[in-house]
Amino acid sequence: MADETRTVQAGGWHDAVAAGRDEGFAFFDWLSAVDRADDAAAPGVDLVCHLYDIATPGALRGLLLTTRVADGEPVASVTDVFAGAAWHERETHEMFGVEFAGFDDGTGLGVRPLLLPDGFEGTPLRKSFQLAARATKPWPGGKEPGEGHESARSPSRRRVQAAGVPPPEWGPR
Repeated sequence: MADETRTVQAGGWHDAVAAGRDEGFAFFDWLSAVDRADDAAAPGVDLVCHLYDIATPGALRGLLLTTRVADGEPVASVTDVFAGAAWHERETHEMFGVEFAGFDDGTGLGVRPLLLPDGFEGTPLRKSFQLAARATKPWPGGKEPGEGHESARSPSRRRVQAAGVPPPEWGPR
């Protein structure tokens, strides 16, 4: 069975998640984000939340809620609707830079690092993040057709810069 999908305005995010719960979608599955920086019309991240209605055995229904959040724009936390959302919001904050207003996981410590080491700077799941490993080690997909093979050379093609691969001048020298 296909999930129902609803797109809501960022200002209505909290109310949409609470409404989903009140409509019977009371099982919180996950919350994350998708970087949409390449969308010229409305860059930012899509915040995504997946809920299930498990009340009727054999009739599992899903609800997928999405909202576009502009860079730097806070969105209301849903930790008061689903306590289990705290881990997901911390991860989404750390990996995508989404700010969650009113975040409360019961510790009083606010949104804090979850997965990355202390002192880590940046948001590693954003398209703009430069992967240091790609600066120090050649990317295997960066070869031209025919390079590295003893067979006959293939025709050359335009080089493509893969996402996350820094320009050649980036990094230590």
